[in-house]
Amino acid sequence: MAETAEVNASVSVSDILIDSKSESKEIGGEIATENGSKPATSSEGTPDKFAPAEKYWTTARDGAVKLRVGTTEHDNDTPITVHESFKRTVEKAGDYTALAVKRDEQWIKWTYAQYMEDCRTAAKGFIKLGLESFNGVSIIGFNSPEWLIADIGAIFARGLAVGVYTTNSPEACKYVIEDSCSAIVVVENNIQLGKVLEVWDQLPNLKAVIQYTGELEDKSNPNVYTWKDFMELGKSCDDAELNARINALKVNECCTLVYTSGTTGSPKGVMLSHDNIVFTSSKACALLGMNYRTEHTISFLPLSHIAAQLLDIHMPIFGAATVWFAKPDALKGTLSQTLKEVRPTMIMAVPRVWEKIMEKLQELGRNTTGIKKRISTWAKGVGLRGNMNIEQGRPVPYGWKIANALVFKKVHAALGLDRCRHLATGAAPITMETLRYYQSLNMPLCELYGMSECSGPMTAGKPGKNRTGSCGPALDGLSCKIHEPDEDGNGEVCMLGRHVFMGYVNNEAKTKEALDEDGYLHSGDIGKIDEV
Repeated sequence: MAETAEVNASVSVSDILIDSKSESKEIGGEIATENGSKPATSSEGTPDKFAPAEKYWTTARDGAVKLRVGTTEHDNDTPITVHESFKRTVEKAGDYTALAVKRDEQWIKWTYAQYMEDCRTAAKGFIKLGLESFNGVSIIGFNSPEWLIADIGAIFARGLAVGVYTTNSPEACKYVIEDSCSAIVVVENNIQLGKVLEVWDQLPNLKAVIQYTGELEDKSNPNVYTWKDFMELGKSCDDAELNARINALKVNECCTLVYTSGTTGSPKGVMLSHDNIVFTSSKACALLGMNYRTEHTISFLPLSHIAAQLLDIHMPIFGAATVWFAKPDALKGTLSQTLKEVRPTMIMAVPRVWEKIMEKLQELGRNTTGIKKRISTWAKGVGLRGNMNIEQGRPVPYGWKIANALVFKKVHAALGLDRCRHLATGAAPITMETLRYYQSLNMPLCELYGMSECSGPMTAGKPGKNRTGSCGPALDGLSCKIHEPDEDGNGEVCMLGRHVFMGYVNNEAKTKEALDEDGYLHSGDIGKIDEV
């Protein structure tokens, strides 16, 4: 990891959406609230978008935290809520395509204005079904527009969006639903519905379940709704209660719970505030150099993880990007077809996906003979040397343009990646062999490092300034240090900034283990900071 973050102050997304300096009064790096000084004024006209807070952490679903604003050169963006971020995009790009999903071989699309309206409708439906402030809406299923609408709708209703692993057993689902105090569960199909029905009698706070695909196999339960019926319910409600809840949203309160895998004990609910999510999204968009209203991405990574939530929900909203949904069997082979149809401008995948693509290309390469084989082998050698030279600040080798014209452009087009400017890998270690292979095709992969507790990314390789085998520099405004490094500089990676989570819901002991007295998040991961 590089010692300091690279600055990208000219990114259009940041310039359009976030003021460069906070208008709020700062005291010792803290936002002054009712318990400190003059309240801040929301751009939405509400009297105060900060809830009073005494600490930088909390474990209460309805708790609030202090914000570290202005502690570095790049963390003084004006805090805004998820709703404000969305509203700004609707005002500037309301007619631009936000979501697209293929059903019955036809692409169905939502503009940002329609997306916002559906989120509001879902929020009204949740309220009508009994969702109270800071209660959860658990969502179980494969990526779809309905998943995103339920997530944002829950936040608009001042509830908590809660992603649940699709592979969870009924008992594991019960744990998350209960721990998050979820009043509503949104499921994909009858399989996921069956899990909830099996444990419903053990969940006294659960009021309703909504199924967003297929027909209900059993229509005898009046508290189980199809997505169509649920949205009709929301449309029948007036806007008064919803508007009141939106006006009550605070930037330093929780809006999302992301549950850990539970491999080392019971899953922990990571509490993320509005500011955690919007601030991190803004910095990730800036690092990638996202262009406003021109980016396209494909949603296929599990939305129960913070990485997919940031990439598929919050960064696209912040930057007015278009999200195209893969088919449920994407990782079984259909992702390649979606790539060719969509031609994304940015994509992140786990190492295994990149390995599968590599294996397929290598198989094709083994079946190539003659002059094509010789040209391909030569071009890949040029590609590897060229990308290694770029990393080291040296000129690309002779034949670079020819190799691109004869081989690389054709490979990129065949994969559907011909206009993709950001190819990222994360969530698990990737081999140097895989990284070098993609460099040889002039498709350098940028590695990301982060965790749920830091709202997703902490460091990220930057296109054009990547270093293979490193996870890149810290995002602007985020602090990183190595705790108790050994003689080689290796030690525990620790983080500080507005991306650090609020705490684990209902779990003070684990929260105090994760956060030290100075506010640093201890990752438990070993790393070192490279020399710049």
